[in-house]
Amino acid sequence: MSYAKIIVISVIASLLVSSLAALGAVSFVLRQTTVVPGGVVKEIIKEKPQVIEKYVPQTTQEQMTVDIVKRSQDAVVSVIATKDLPVLEQYFYDPFGGFGGGFQIPQYRQKGTEKKEVSSGTGFVVSSDGLILTNKHVVSEEGAEFTALLNNGDKYPAKVLATDPVQDIAIVKIEKKNLPFLELGDSDTIATGQTVIAIGNALGEFRNTVSIGVISGLRRTITAQGGGTSETLDDLIQTDAAINPGNSGGPLINLNGKVIGINTAMSQAAQNIGFALPINKAKRDLEQVRKTGEITYPFLGVRYVLVDKELREKNGLPVDYGALIARGETSADLAVTPGSPADVAGVIENDIILEVNGQKITKDNPLAKMIQNSKVGDALKLKILHKGQEKTISATLAERK
Repeated sequence: MSYAKIIVISVIASLLVSSLAALGAVSFVLRQTTVVPGGVVKEIIKEKPQVIEKYVPQTTQEQMTVDIVKRSQDAVVSVIATKDLPVLEQYFYDPFGGFGGGFQIPQYRQKGTEKKEVSSGTGFVVSSDGLILTNKHVVSEEGAEFTALLNNGDKYPAKVLATDPVQDIAIVKIEKKNLPFLELGDSDTIATGQTVIAIGNALGEFRNTVSIGVISGLRRTITAQGGGTSETLDDLIQTDAAINPGNSGGPLINLNGKVIGINTAMSQAAQNIGFALPINKAKRDLEQVRKTGEITYPFLGVRYVLVDKELREKNGLPVDYGALIARGETSADLAVTPGSPADVAGVIENDIILEVNGQKITKDNPLAKMIQNSKVGDALKLKILHKGQEKTISATLAERK
């Protein structure tokens, strides 16, 4: 056997092993030839054990992300709406009663009903006894039945316990104990630029789809449209983590593995601009449902615009902070709702509410936030600028109907 042949064999074997290894985990047989006394070529076969390549994170953050997804995915569920829909069959009708020369037109009639999936979204478990947070629009289909599909494939009927009258939040329940659940974080301490992870039922088909990005904006206001309805949402978290149809109701998670938002909307006119409701709004709802079984909102009864330096200069106002009580664009958009707590307390159009319980009203601390952080029946001390004079009045919050 010539050395040239031995070299060729070695090179081919090396190329073969390299190619297989590039395909991932492989098991291969290496053939080695040798010459024994007498000139006989003997082939020795050595079987190599299977090689399994293990994923190795490249950075600490990458490892952290992988760990969070592993811990979180079993607590993320698909929320599926099904409904009995009519089954139609086609038949042909002769409008001329047999005198039309065989002319017939197609008609349709109902032949029973069939249960079909009409929509799907995402939710996530927040307690081991089966409480699930999701979006209100995920469970808004009239007359539908809802099912929670767990990551392991198990299905459970989902009962809608309560929906938020103001926010796009719903709380549903499944009858299952010892469930893995996600811990809720503090959305008041988040910052633009921090890394976040979104998990959801993308396109209603790809369960537990993971996307990663950053918080790209805070306190956004949008008008969300879908399903024939339109809703204005404010104080939202903006993120560039991809949020797709079907992701609605899924968690937005920080690198501590805690939920800081509920994914709720996306911009169709841009690339990777999505929005999430701050989780602190959902915390309030959860607390109320656990105590009373329903979600209620305090109501003051005013329409206002926040005062800033620009509004002050434009309108010649004496202050650059507070809430200016003003009517809306139509005659029905009154500045003060008749019979409301604000009306009873003596608030009128063009008053400026400067403080609530000693706290200044600013862009970062708006009147709506102060009211939402209060409870029905709370008496608020309002410092107002009334016809150029400051005075303090009391208003007892009612329940929003």
